[in-house]
Order: sequence, then C-alpha cells, then structure tokens
Amino acid sequence: MSPYDAIRTPVITEKAETRRALQHTMCFRVNPKATKTDIKNAVEHIFKVKVAGVRTAMYMGKVKRRGQSVGRKPGWKKAYVKLKADQKMVEYAQV
Repeated sequence: MSPYDAIRTPVITEKAETRRALQHTMCFRVNPKATKTDIKNAVEHIFKVKVAGVRTAMYMGKVKRRGQSVGRKPGWKKAYVKLKADQKMVEYAQV
C-alpha cells in the first residue's frame, strides 16, 4: 500500500485540534485496510517526521432513512498518530 493510499484526510475537529496542541498527536481518516505500520510509514514519508506511536479506531456507519428506504452509511477508520517529543508539529491546515 502506497503512503498516499493509506492516509485519506486529516480530521479537523475541536477534539482533534486540542489533542494536536496538548498531546503532540495528529488525527487522520485512513484506509480501513491500512495497518498501524502502514500508517506510521505513510506519515513519516509524507510529512518527514518521526512517529512515536499509532492508535486506531473503527467507526461503524450510521443507519439512515429516506422515506421507506433504509440504508447504512459506510464505516471508516480513524488513526491517532503521536509524534516523538523532539519533532515539530506539522501544519496541515490553517485553523
């Protein structure tokens, strides 16, 4: 899996920005098939930083209705990437 296939988008929410500022941790929406090693290698390759650890979480898609039709939104995977202490935080978005 290429680095650009593993990471889809950064998650820019209030919770993610707080973690980014206080805990030196970035948050990404990633490919559900990507492993922690794939995610670590992708972040190190794309942003040129050293990663201390990766934590992942799977989210199930919500059930949605439109009239009589019932469907489900697709599930997704989130990754929290903690950088090493001596690394500078990446500016991937202007908040």
